[in-house]
Amino acid sequence: MTLYHFGNCVALLTPYYFTYKYSGLSEYGAFWKCVQAGGIYIFTQLVKMLVLATFFYSDAPSSSGEFNFFAEILRCSMDIADLLGFALILSRIPGKGHSKLITAGLGWATAEVILSRGIMLWVGARGTEFSWIYILKCLESNVLLVQHITTATLIWLFTRHDLNKALKPLVSLLLAVTVFKGVWLEGMLHILTIGPWLTVAVKALVAAVIGFCTLHIYSGLAQQIGI
Repeated sequence: MTLYHFGNCVALLTPYYFTYKYSGLSEYGAFWKCVQAGGIYIFTQLVKMLVLATFFYSDAPSSSGEFNFFAEILRCSMDIADLLGFALILSRIPGKGHSKLITAGLGWATAEVILSRGIMLWVGARGTEFSWIYILKCLESNVLLVQHITTATLIWLFTRHDLNKALKPLVSLLLAVTVFKGVWLEGMLHILTIGPWLTVAVKALVAAVIGFCTLHIYSGLAQQIGI
């Protein structure tokens, strides 16, 4: 029964496989490029952990369940390193168009799932006690996949010199909203004190809205430059 529950949780992560299979990445042999993107993710997180532990150590207990606004601002300010990591991935991966963006986002998201949720699923989902938390974590991982591909696209748009100057502020705003989402979104969810299922639904809605806006900007530029 526990192995069956673990299998159900892993099955919820199939969008990662479908993204790789049906986005054209498998045809271009982009597997090792995704691995390279995951390696840059690991390096970026190590740097963030060292900086946070050295300069932004907080005495607030994480188990208190209270939302620490100041600590979240500090933590989210370090998420700017993620943007630099995405920029590094995009500069090192050859190619153009959507394949480069999906490779960066998929490699980043896959590495995050393996490192942040892999052990938890292997140990927890195979435990003797059933819990919905693992189903929720897997569903949230799919939301993060959309979010990371969107972030990679925003970074690519931000570095384009042929992007309409009127759209530059919007791209910058979307990047700021994405980076500091831990402050405004998590704070709002904490104030509303909604349930875990609705929390995942709200996060999915926010990721979808940001992704739709990003896709609209990207499609316009893609038609303009012919990619």
